[in-house]
Amino acid sequence: MPVVVASKTKYYGTVTPSALNTETTVVEIGAQSDDYIVEGYIDVSQLQTGDALEIREYIAVDGSNYQLFIRTTLSGPVSEPVIRFHAKTLLAFMKYKVTIVQTSGSLKGFPYGFVLEVLGTA
Repeated sequence: MPVVVASKTKYYGTVTPSALNTETTVVEIGAQSDDYIVEGYIDVSQLQTGDALEIREYIAVDGSNYQLFIRTTLSGPVSEPVIRFHAKTLLAFMKYKVTIVQTSGSLKGFPYGFVLEVLGTA
């Protein structure tokens, strides 16, 4: 049986932390009807001198408890401002989440875009 993309959902916008040192969710994807692929980008070009940001990527392998997958710390300005989240294939019951924490500077907005592709069979 060939595997196909049964559905596709786009998550996009701009996320702005409400306060310094406050973890803010960029995207959170719960259990799906079948195994799925998720990938995306965050644009951190707004970071200026004195601004610092932490980006966290989580996966709930057991479907309930998020565990930290990757943590990245950036200080502005950055020469390569687009952060790529490479494609991850997750089982249907797993969950996925990306958050940001601005740790210093004046609060900024960060554009993002993610794609969720739920798999199926033809």
